Amino acid sequence: MLKIGCHLSIAKGYTKAGEDALAIGANTFQYFTRNPRGGNAKALDEKDLATFSRLFEENGFAPLFAHAPYTMNLCSDKEEVREFALRVFQEDLERLRRLPPSYYIFHPGSHVGQGVDKGIEYIVDALNKSIGADNEVPILLEGMSGKGSEVGGRLEELRDIIQGIRHNRQLGILVDSCHLYSAGYDVVSDLDGILENIDKTVGLDRLKGIHLNDSKVAFASNKDRHEVLGEGTIGKEAIVRIINHPKLRHLIFNLETPNELEGYREEIAYLRKNYVEEAS
Repeated sequence: MLKIGCHLSIAKGYTKAGEDALAIGANTFQYFTRNPRGGNAKALDEKDLATFSRLFEENGFAPLFAHAPYTMNLCSDKEEVREFALRVFQEDLERLRRLPPSYYIFHPGSHVGQGVDKGIEYIVDALNKSIGADNEVPILLEGMSGKGSEVGGRLEELRDIIQGIRHNRQLGILVDSCHLYSAGYDVVSDLDGILENIDKTVGLDRLKGIHLNDSKVAFASNKDRHEVLGEGTIGKEAIVRIINHPKLRHLIFNLETPNELEGYREEIAYLRKNYVEEAS
């Protein structure tokens, strides 16, 4: 079964987001753990959580994607920004222990001119302060497009972060079709080669999820510009090859295309129609 969803708001609660997901044919969804441009998270509504947990179980949802806010930069050149990011990371991990299964996804950060090595050093330090041997929340580093001073635009950078973490059993990666293509990994013409590269550097066993997006910009442009499926430079055929690839088809996919609910419904229906179920 295709595990597919999209990014949904939890402003009106997890239950409402779950109902929206079901209404558009999704069996998972992604949400921000707090305001993506803000700071403090809203208190959890225990009644809403109980209702959503039942909805989650009764409808066979796949694990969700819990996305950290964009303001969380673990490798900033400013100490106060790094301290804020560390607090957010630790608070989010604690919250996720109370929710139905979710992968915690975050952008590694921006080194702001300090250099990739320094950025990775800061990220590794923060994760080692936050991830204990008893951690059971899956944490995914998102691969980036390589714009500006982003860390994570190269697979080797994701590898170096993971290898620096003492308790990395639950640490993996998430790739984004738009980010990969923009970072110079040709998902259109060389998907098999990219997967071999992932396996050699990070390990395919650590690849746990995919953001499915078309791209507004050209290959290797190092720009992060998502597009509706079929209207960008990647195209629907390449996206369909991704969801059906034998090394990827079991993963969880979420759309971050520039859409409202009806647009997501259409994209999910298209992907389900073009997903080839394995013979039993």
